[in-house]
Amino acid sequence: MKIILAGAGAFGIRHLEAIARIDGVDVVSVVGRDVGATTEVAKRWQIPHVTTDLSESLAQPGVEAALLATPTQLHAAQAIECLRAGKHVMIEIPIADSLADSEQVVAAQRASGGLIAMGGHTRRFNPSHQWIHQRIKAGELRVLQMDVQTYFFRRTNMNALGKPRSWTDHLLWHHACHTVDLFQYQTGQTVSESFALQGPPSQTLGIAMDMSIGMKVPGGALCTLSLSFNNEGPLGTFFRYICDNGTYICRYDDLFDGKSNQIDVSKVDVSMNGIELQDREFFAAIRERREPNASVAQCLTAMQTLAALEQQLKRGA
Repeated sequence: MKIILAGAGAFGIRHLEAIARIDGVDVVSVVGRDVGATTEVAKRWQIPHVTTDLSESLAQPGVEAALLATPTQLHAAQAIECLRAGKHVMIEIPIADSLADSEQVVAAQRASGGLIAMGGHTRRFNPSHQWIHQRIKAGELRVLQMDVQTYFFRRTNMNALGKPRSWTDHLLWHHACHTVDLFQYQTGQTVSESFALQGPPSQTLGIAMDMSIGMKVPGGALCTLSLSFNNEGPLGTFFRYICDNGTYICRYDDLFDGKSNQIDVSKVDVSMNGIELQDREFFAAIRERREPNASVAQCLTAMQTLAALEQQLKRGA
């Protein structure tokens, strides 16, 4: 399968690392904003074609699919362009930065004649969260509350590699999107009640640097999410599942019980790398001609919740 990658930054490179472990998939073109930096990435990964133009990349011979790891503000328009060009597409989250644009992406997929369009909800694929999900499906666990902390130190506009970003990250539309989706995925229900509070905006970045979100689903499960760009460590997102039959703590691909005993999740799937497992699902859905886990249609309920939270934040500003 020949694919293209749009976005040669920190997360694009993580996808290249993952794809290198997946047989039968070749990245034949990479799209980037800066030709020099993108060419360096292409040389490292032996990708034959480099461009700053997505349409040129999509037109390369034999291309079947595109992976978008570009700035959030480009996601919707680029996803629609890929679908209209007849290509399957995976979009790093969020699939858009507004509900209206998200709905347009879903409409484009539905009009595509069966093309696969998937959101990059890596948390669904992390072995730690998979272990929880499998026990929920088996009737062994029921989530009563999820307590989640998403903490970074990001007072300047830098990416995960310490390089300047061409766009501004966002606590709500990017980082909260992971947890909103995962909460709904693990409970099997759509958020019915929610609230959001935010701290003062950064004079440098122009966005809120601290945020608190609460959610509830009809079955009664709660989710409390704290987010900050002011935290000096530890960095990342940490999940505590308080269940009817135990408490579990997920730190990326590691899982612990409530007494800090580590649980072996090495046999949950074929890899311990959530991004690799996410990419494998995308390629498998294409080959098997089926809806993927985290299809854009499935992603839409999270976007609806984010839009409702955004309106609350605007009213409270």
